[in-house]
Amino acid sequence: MAKVQTKEERDALFSSAPVSKALMTMAVPTIISQLINLIYNMADTFFVGRVGNPIMIAAVSLSFTLFLFTIPLNGLFGVGGGSYIARLIGLKEYDRVKHVSAFSFYGTLLISFIYALAVFIFMEPLLWVLGASTETIGYAKQYVMIVVVFGTIPTAMSGMLSHILRNVGYSKQSGYGLSGGGILNIILDPLFMFVLMPDGYQVVGAALATALSNMASMIYFIVILKKTQHETGLSLDIRNIRVTGQDAAEIFKVGVPSAITTLLMDFSNMFLNRSMAAHGDLQLAAFGIVGKIERLSNAICLGISMGMLPLVAYNYATKNYQRMKEFIKAATIAGLTISLVSITFYEIFAGGLVRVFISSKGDAQAAAATVAFGISFLRVRCLNAPFTLLNFITTNSFQAMGKGSFALIQAIVRQVVLYMPLIFIFDKLFGQIGLMASYPASELFSSIVAVVMLVGLIRKLKK
Repeated sequence: MAKVQTKEERDALFSSAPVSKALMTMAVPTIISQLINLIYNMADTFFVGRVGNPIMIAAVSLSFTLFLFTIPLNGLFGVGGGSYIARLIGLKEYDRVKHVSAFSFYGTLLISFIYALAVFIFMEPLLWVLGASTETIGYAKQYVMIVVVFGTIPTAMSGMLSHILRNVGYSKQSGYGLSGGGILNIILDPLFMFVLMPDGYQVVGAALATALSNMASMIYFIVILKKTQHETGLSLDIRNIRVTGQDAAEIFKVGVPSAITTLLMDFSNMFLNRSMAAHGDLQLAAFGIVGKIERLSNAICLGISMGMLPLVAYNYATKNYQRMKEFIKAATIAGLTISLVSITFYEIFAGGLVRVFISSKGDAQAAAATVAFGISFLRVRCLNAPFTLLNFITTNSFQAMGKGSFALIQAIVRQVVLYMPLIFIFDKLFGQIGLMASYPASELFSSIVAVVMLVGLIRKLKK
C-alpha cells in the first residue's frame, strides 16, 4: 500500500504546487483507473463475444443499463460528499470531515440496498422495457440477478469510497482500488466462463467475475480508509453520521444534481437501447460493442476532469480563483488533445476494433453482420469526444464549486432538451445511423451552453 500522505503534503499539492504537476498527480492515477475500469467493463462483452453468440452480447448490453444505475447511487454521496469534503479541507474544517464521510458511507449503503431490492422485485418488467426479446430475456435475467441484485452494494460502495479518497488527496489509492478490481475481473472472466461454468452459462460466469471483483474493491477501500483516517479525517464510525443541516444541504445540493444527471443519462441510454432494439438484435449487439469501444477517450477525459475536481474545490474554498481557473484551463487543453487524437484512431481502425469483440466461430453470418453494423456505428458515434470532454469539465467544475443547480441545468439541457428528442427525430429521419448521430449532435449543442454558463460564473467570481 502507498505511503500515508500528511495534511501538510496534501495542502501543498492543492495550494502551491505547479498547476501541471498538481493536475498530473491527481489526474494520472484517476485516468489509469478509469482505463482499467473501462477494460473490465469491456471484459464481459469481450469474453462473451468469444462464444460467438450475438444474442448473449445483446443480453449483456441491455442488462448493463441497470448496472449503470449504480453510478448515481455512489454519485449522490460520493460526488456530493467528496466535493464538500474538499471544500472543508480548504477551510481547515477537519472535524466536520469525519461526520460528512460517515454520513456518506451509510447513506450509500442504505440506498444501494433499496435499489437492489427494487430490481429484484421488478426485474422482468424492467428488462422488457429496456428492449429484451424472447431470445435475450433469459440471459439478461442471469446477468442482472448476480451483477445488480447481489452486486449493487459493493459496486456503489466502492465507487463512493473512491470519490471520497480522491477528494482528500488520495488519488493513487483511489486508482489502485478501481484498477485492482478491474484487473481481477479480467482474470476471473475466462476462469468462470470457460473453466468453472458449463457450456451455455457463460453469461453467469461473466456476472460472477464482475460481482466478486467489485466486492474486492470495496474491501480494499475500507481498509485504506481505516489506515489513513488519522491524516484524512475520514470516518466509518456509525456514531459520526450526525451532520448539521448545513452539512446535509451542502452534500445534497451537489449530490442530488449529480445523481439526477447520471439518471438522465441512463434514461437516455435506455431510450436509445430500446430504439436500437427495434431495428434488430444484431444492431443492438453492435451498439453494445461500440458503446464500450468509444468510451476509451471518454474514460481518459473523465479521469482528467475527476482529478481536476478536488483541486478546483480547494481553491474555490480558499478564494484563489486565478489558480482555480488555471486548473480548469489545463484540464480542458489536455482533454481536447486526447479527444481529437481518439477520433482519428477510431476512424482509421474501426474495423479491427469491432472485430476484437465478436467471434465468427458460432453463426458466421450473424457475426459478419454485427461487425458491419459496428464499424458504421463507431465512425459516427466517436465524433462526440471533444464535446463530451467539455461537458465533463464544466460539470465537474460546477460540482467542485458547490453549484449543483448549474450542473442540473446543464444535465436537463443535455439529456432532456436535446438528446432524447434527437434520438427520436434522428431515428425517424435517418434510421439506425441517425441513432448514432444523435449523441454527437446533442453533446455539441449542450457543451456550448455549458461553457457559456461556466465562463459567466467564473467572471462573476473574479468580480
